[in-house]
Amino acid sequence: MSDTLARLAKVLEARKGADPKSSYVASLYARGRDTILKKVGEEAVEVVIAGKDDDQQAVIYETADLWFHTLVMLSERDLSPNDVLAELDRRFGLSGIAEKASRPAS
Repeated sequence: MSDTLARLAKVLEARKGADPKSSYVASLYARGRDTILKKVGEEAVEVVIAGKDDDQQAVIYETADLWFHTLVMLSERDLSPNDVLAELDRRFGLSGIAEKASRPAS
């Protein structure tokens, strides 16, 4: 995991017990999973919109927002960036078609 992801994950964990009035992240945790998931969805839409334009900085900015809120969601579920990175490592070198076919039916 990059140093940035590790540092951010540590801060997010620390915010779980913080006063919601003192921290944006603590306020997200206090409002619950649905609020966090709504933010992830909103940021995903903003990434798509930015991706349609020619503004590279907007793509970076909106992707950073999406990653941040996704990390909050992972933390709320007691997951870490390392859990996602481990899954990406598992998939490395596999055909996307073969990997998807290997998943249990849902």
